[in-house]
Amino acid sequence: MTGLSVRHAGPEDFAAVARLTVAAYEADGQLKGEHGYAAVLADVAARAEHGEVLVAVDPAGGEVLGSVTFVLPGSRYAELSRAGEAEFRMLAVDPAAQGRGVGAALVEACVSRATELGCTAVTICVRSGFATAAQRLYERRGFVRVPELDWSPVVGVELLGLRLDLPHA
Repeated sequence: MTGLSVRHAGPEDFAAVARLTVAAYEADGQLKGEHGYAAVLADVAARAEHGEVLVAVDPAGGEVLGSVTFVLPGSRYAELSRAGEAEFRMLAVDPAAQGRGVGAALVEACVSRATELGCTAVTICVRSGFATAAQRLYERRGFVRVPELDWSPVVGVELLGLRLDLPHA
């Protein structure tokens, strides 16, 4: 999508981010039988308090089309990252805006932020059997599966660990 901008979310964006994140996870089938995860996804204020919530914005009307939460190890939302690494979570694109490069722009923003901070890698996890378009995006960007990072937060939810090594400064 030409002219797409990515910026930090402000409190005025939180309702849109909550709506589109829950909608994207719902559309992908990831909230069927979930254990309260929709509430976690919708709590954008908490994510912003413990990480950086980034939004991709439509260049024409300023509408929020997608979001992601960028975190460092030791923060409340970090799951896989270790010292010197970064991680992103809850990447979501409004179902009506999918396929327009929004997800790729958000991934690039996270990789750029990690590079800017001097991180050696970016880690993420994806739910096994879901988010296949996102998994293809991550693979194209150079993320590789690291089976020793796989884990399960609750019975029936298997998360696959992925990692992108960053060039050394």
